[in-house]
Amino acid sequence: MWDALLTPLMAVIDRVLPDEKAREAAKLELLRQQQAGALEEVKVQLSAILAEAQSADPWTSRARPTFLYVVYALILASLPMGVLSAFAPETAKAVAAGMQAWLAAIPTDIVELFQWVMLGYVGARSVEKVRGAAK
Repeated sequence: MWDALLTPLMAVIDRVLPDEKAREAAKLELLRQQQAGALEEVKVQLSAILAEAQSADPWTSRARPTFLYVVYALILASLPMGVLSAFAPETAKAVAAGMQAWLAAIPTDIVELFQWVMLGYVGARSVEKVRGAAK
């Protein structure tokens, strides 16, 4: 698995670090980390994410599409809000302020957790697609 990730990581290092000595040191450290097994923890986490993505449980396997449907609904709600703002700007401002207050009430820990979950899912799906296992 890490052989497939090592090449892209090396390419990122080549682009991010302009200094050749720093670039070679970063690559060497990455190889040391791989050999030392420090990356094993991330491998275990990715396998758990892959297991969830392949779950037959409809609640687990439908989480991402359901989230996207919620985002689509929010985007589509902007259309009537635009019309409302043309006819009743104060009401539209009040609705927007209420929505902003509602979203601000979500604890940052939950937002950060969601970000990490989505990042892991996208990473696992990318690896799956590179391997040709994605449907």
